[in-house]
Amino acid sequence: MSDGDADHAGDQTADPVELGVELLSKLEFESLSVADAIDRIETVTTHPRRTREILDAAEERGVIEREDGEVYPQGGAYVSFRSEVFTKEGEFSCRRCGSTISTGYFVRLDAGELGAFGSSCIRKVTGRE
Repeated sequence: MSDGDADHAGDQTADPVELGVELLSKLEFESLSVADAIDRIETVTTHPRRTREILDAAEERGVIEREDGEVYPQGGAYVSFRSEVFTKEGEFSCRRCGSTISTGYFVRLDAGELGAFGSSCIRKVTGRE
């Protein structure tokens, strides 16, 4: 990636901004802190400027609202574990916590593939916990 970007998408061709915005559109929370939203975004990129681009784009598109350090998802969508989450066997590092895992959980979004995640981190990233 250019200019020191540390993107973490499973699909290296995916646009990290589009992937991050779509991920935010599918959070199953009424609200969460900006820090918790950034925790999710960091599964896509750890680059501070890119993280801000994702938050700004999500807000401009009406995917989230931000107020007083909180993020309010607006779409009501969610990640379907039946159709949008799949597993692969192999040697992976979890994109959220860094643990070594042999079964990787991946999220298939319109913008691209995101993962691998461990069994507990996939629930956290998708807003199930």
